[in-house]
Amino acid sequence: MNVVVAPEAEEELTDGAIFYANEANAELGLAFIAEFESALSVLAAHPRRGAPWRARLRRFPLRRFPYSVICKIEREELHIIALAHQHRRLGYWSGRT
Repeated sequence: MNVVVAPEAEEELTDGAIFYANEANAELGLAFIAEFESALSVLAAHPRRGAPWRARLRRFPLRRFPYSVICKIEREELHIIALAHQHRRLGYWSGRT
């Protein structure tokens, strides 16, 4: 399945990686990016793997970090709407759908 990442989700990925690199070390920032990429691989192969959430959306939590990939399936594409921190402003990204 083709995966389309919204620019806002890419920005959230970058911001999270910079945060972890600054607060801990560069390796943790890179680990954050690697886990996001791993989640995308899983979702591309099994798009319904995430839990149904808020109408047509799905939520797939990262294993090591307090973030969830928010996505929706449209035709043959998986759209990544947000990389949302699980403890901040729940649903702030809802206008993107």
